[in-house]
Amino acid sequence: MSFYRAKYLPKGGPDGGHGGRGGSVYFRATDSVASLDRLVSVRQLRAERGGDGEGRLRHGRDGQDLWLDLPLGTRATDRDSGALVADLTRPGMAVCVARGGEGGRGNSAFVSSTRQSPRFAEAGTAGETRRLRLELQLLADVGLVGYPNAGKSSLLAALTAARPQVAEYPFTTLAPGLGVVETPSGLRWTLADLPGIIDGAASGRGLGLEFLGMIRRTRLLIYLLDGTADPEAQLQGLQAELAAYDPLLLRRPSLIAINKADLLPQDYAQNLGSAGWRILIISAARGDRLSELVDAVSEALPPPPSEEVTPAEVEVAEPLRIEFAAGSERTWTVQGGGFLGRVKRFARYLDAAADHLQGVFLRDGLYQALAKAGAQPGDTVSIGPYQFEYLEDPKR
Repeated sequence: MSFYRAKYLPKGGPDGGHGGRGGSVYFRATDSVASLDRLVSVRQLRAERGGDGEGRLRHGRDGQDLWLDLPLGTRATDRDSGALVADLTRPGMAVCVARGGEGGRGNSAFVSSTRQSPRFAEAGTAGETRRLRLELQLLADVGLVGYPNAGKSSLLAALTAARPQVAEYPFTTLAPGLGVVETPSGLRWTLADLPGIIDGAASGRGLGLEFLGMIRRTRLLIYLLDGTADPEAQLQGLQAELAAYDPLLLRRPSLIAINKADLLPQDYAQNLGSAGWRILIISAARGDRLSELVDAVSEALPPPPSEEVTPAEVEVAEPLRIEFAAGSERTWTVQGGGFLGRVKRFARYLDAAADHLQGVFLRDGLYQALAKAGAQPGDTVSIGPYQFEYLEDPKR
């Protein structure tokens, strides 16, 4: 609230400027970022606050939006409600996850023919505050599932141009690796080498939860088993961990590949019970039957799901509710309709803004709703912590 003052104009008109809007927080998908590691120690993300309005009609500047680049496949969920807030599946996709507040209006905005010197201003609204959980779910067509040292990295290197670290000790792969397989017929699909799973992974042991979360988007799974150990026990253990994390993963189309054929006898054969899946005995190190594995994956790979278009969020205002509070005084309680928020914006100058608020109540239908509910002149109306006296016709 401000009035113009100058040496020869001691009683100038109202000249309070408006406040700027607050910045919003956006998540943007990019393939130039591979992980969420840089956010591990980040506890709060905040866009810039809008500037304050000043006298002489100087408006505050808008706060700058905060843009955060995240890897493809990042899902953001609200930690309080569990609702999905963002699912970044395409490069360049951007989602607003927290909107900035609106700027308030200075007293210059409330000048009218009947109100020449408004001694009140409107406060801005608070920006959104959210607690979010970020999870990276790898965008790959085919995922390799296997225990440490089963040969997943070797198979990825043999089938694609990717060059993951390969060594003769467990847990060589600490981060997912991706490669592209192109068949002679021109079909292309991405293959993910995911961190090795161990018993108890679904409970958080090892890299379990990180690994299992990434596998959810794959269209087909390859259970890669170590032929020098017991393949049937490995398969049962892997499926048990997947079922403990998400039973739907067991319904995913799957193949079984028994690796390290170069270390197995010529007449090697293994009965894996009634799994009902195609079984191939391969050697990632020597290249045995890899072309057959590629053909089998290409045949079994289901078509990609059709892209769902998520409708834009539409904020639906809480409907107006008026209740009569029985007691020694006739009191009506008003909820919804956006009236509490309107009153809060003038709380600092409530007495001076009373006439303006009466016009708002009349224009937005509050007085009409009170009359319909049975309110009588002199009744008390409560809007949150604020109260006013109901008049049958405030403009008469």
